[in-house]
Amino acid sequence: MKDDQNKKNSLKHVLFGSLIGTTIEFFDFYIYANAAVLVFPQLFFPSADATMATLQSLATFSIAFISRPLGSAFFGHYGDKIGRKFTLVAALLTMGISTVTIGFLPGYASIGVAAPLLLMLCRFGQGVGLGGEWGGAVLLAIENAPPNKRAWYGMFPQLGAPIGLLLSGGTFLLLTDLMSSQDFMDYGWRIPFIASSLLVVVGFYIRTKITETPSFENSKKEHEEVKIPFLALVKSYKNQLLFGTLASITTFLVFYLMTVFTLSWATSDLGYEKRDFLLIQLFSVLFFALFIPVSAVVADKIGRRKMLIIATTAIAVFGFFFSYFLNSGNTVMVTFFLCAGMALMGFTYGPLGTFLSELFPTTVRYSGASLTFNMAGIIGAAFAPMIAIWLASTYSLTYVGFYLTFAACISLFALLAISKKEHKF
Repeated sequence: MKDDQNKKNSLKHVLFGSLIGTTIEFFDFYIYANAAVLVFPQLFFPSADATMATLQSLATFSIAFISRPLGSAFFGHYGDKIGRKFTLVAALLTMGISTVTIGFLPGYASIGVAAPLLLMLCRFGQGVGLGGEWGGAVLLAIENAPPNKRAWYGMFPQLGAPIGLLLSGGTFLLLTDLMSSQDFMDYGWRIPFIASSLLVVVGFYIRTKITETPSFENSKKEHEEVKIPFLALVKSYKNQLLFGTLASITTFLVFYLMTVFTLSWATSDLGYEKRDFLLIQLFSVLFFALFIPVSAVVADKIGRRKMLIIATTAIAVFGFFFSYFLNSGNTVMVTFFLCAGMALMGFTYGPLGTFLSELFPTTVRYSGASLTFNMAGIIGAAFAPMIAIWLASTYSLTYVGFYLTFAACISLFALLAISKKEHKF
């Protein structure tokens, strides 16, 4: 029995188990983001005004960010009370079922206003699932890590974001190449949503093989559990919740400006073909993936907080060049702009999960890390594409850059103000 347990808790099993789940979750999340720009405005929100249809579609995109803290509170409660394993499996299924259902939804032409309402319900379910998934995946990794390699272990679930984005963007690109525009609009867009069920089955199998983390087991043995983790957080860890949330908002904002906003703006106002710009974005995601492990190595040497301060400062400066590169009319400069933005995203995203987890003790860590991460999603990303489109349309792209720089300054303040104390693992 002991040998079996050691096998299940091997390094390979732990890290792959944390990576596969977040890859699936983010794949599901991003195929919605692509469809929200490329398909849903016409299918679920027909309007004489193309900009209004896009804004309505992006509004449903925001719903998942609003529901993610609910998923954090719900799954975090059970993750801190009964364990990480069961909660991770339940969160994965919640996300997966919601995503597959979207693939079968009829459009506005078939059932009228019920179509966007059902779409919003499924999007809500995606958010709840991801709200519970991320925190558990990060804890699975770092609660099995040696103290001097927590950022390295913690970056594996973070890699699920660029891998999921590459898979989703690549899938949409392949479908648009192989199908006519009409066939893609009629049924092709549904394929990645329905096909995600295969990934969910794989993730479900792997997650059922995972045992509890040593930190959680030790906490249970020492009877350290709290009755209601959420109330304990609000009562005893208000500063960690507040400053941890504010410290994370720039990570979300820079990512969704580089993906959803730029895809929408470049294909509607800058004259890029959707396929061409998707290729540029997919290339830039490689830099996102590359700099996640780089940032983790640096963070283990100089500290997670210091790494985030450096990365966030760089993002604040980057905001001043937003319009100069994106509005240049030069494909090389636009590509460089996206690659630089995604590299900065990797620098800040790599150590973020470890940093947030270290703010809280084991008894409330699942709830605390998840809530700070997902509350930051509401502030930094839920309405970011819509705000950016409004700023660019009303004023100019320069103000989108100012928006990013302002958010980075808020995160810098939070990082400087937050307590340096780390809780035991």
